[in-house]
Amino acid sequence: MPPGARAYAGRVAQIEDLRALIALDHGLATVSTVRPDGTVQSTVVNAGVVPHPVREHPVAAFVARRGTRKLANLRADPRTTLVWRAGWAWMTVEGTVELCGPDDPLAGVEAERLRTLLREVFQAAGGEHEDYAEFDRVMAAERRAAVLVTPTRIYQNP
Repeated sequence: MPPGARAYAGRVAQIEDLRALIALDHGLATVSTVRPDGTVQSTVVNAGVVPHPVREHPVAAFVARRGTRKLANLRADPRTTLVWRAGWAWMTVEGTVELCGPDDPLAGVEAERLRTLLREVFQAAGGEHEDYAEFDRVMAAERRAAVLVTPTRIYQNP
């Protein structure tokens, strides 16, 4: 072991561990994408964990509005990092992205499934709505997309 390194026998983080952390702060997460010039662009989103709409494995997910930089960046380079925190606890998911929306169709996801997926992602991130018909209308009008992140690496503070 290199000098100054610490050995730590912590449990390996799993995506399912995120649910407890998400509940502590409304699913607020920082999402980072890569701009065309290679610099990092970061913003705050509400993100949760849902089953992938086609393959059903758990993915981190958030909803993005048409025309945002993060969507443009993810279309060009489908890699992202999400970091959630609540107090001193934090968890990071690095992964590959699939987009699922009216401007980014995902094979196997029809319009009705997209409508319910956007609700599932919103709810998994701690969202609640009084009028889901209105929620659905706004999601469609704003051409929102679900951003699905399949983890390649997950880590957290000990």
